[in-house]
Order: sequence, then structure tokens, then C-alpha cells
Amino acid sequence: MKLIVAIVNKDDAILALEALVSRGYRVTASKTTGGFLRKENATLFTGVEDEDVADAVRLIQENCHTRVQTMGGLPSLMASGELYVLEESQEVEVGGAVIFVLDVAQFIKS
Repeated sequence: MKLIVAIVNKDDAILALEALVSRGYRVTASKTTGGFLRKENATLFTGVEDEDVADAVRLIQENCHTRVQTMGGLPSLMASGELYVLEESQEVEVGGAVIFVLDVAQFIKS
């Protein structure tokens, strides 16, 4: 069994969630916030059998798309000792999905 953790754009979360649920996957969603742009995301958690990983990942990828968005100036952000500055009206790529597939040592449903 695997645990899939997918961090997706809030605009794509509903579509990805519906696609997974319609295929019989049980999914938990949580509102999260990204570190760099401080934008709202959703994190989806779903446990799947090993043979279903490719299908679940495909559904997430098909429903979570990158897009270019114009962002206003953000204050400098510090992360890991590095300084990030986003200039006025800079275009950034947002969306898509960051997907982690983790081994599950034990699954208990009570």
C-alpha cells in the first residue's frame, strides 16, 4: 500500500478530488499555504494499493495544470538563509501538482 500526498493549486483541487473519488479512491483534503508565494493550496491525501498508484497519479496530473500568473511585488522572503525578491508585475508559473508517493508500513481502519 502507498500513501499519495499531492500539493495542488486551490483552483485545481476540486477537479482532482472529484476525479479521484469518482474512481473509488478515498481522499482527504486540507487547505495549505505555499512558502514562497504565500498562496493558498490544497493538500490531498489518499491511500492506494500498489497497483493503483499510476492511475491515481495520472488522475491528479490530468486535473492539475500549471498557469502563468502576474504577481504584484511581494516583500522579501527568507528561506534557508537565502533572500528572494519578487519584482513588481513579475510573471510566475503557478499550479500543477507536487506529488509524493510514500510506502505505508501499516494501515488500520477502525
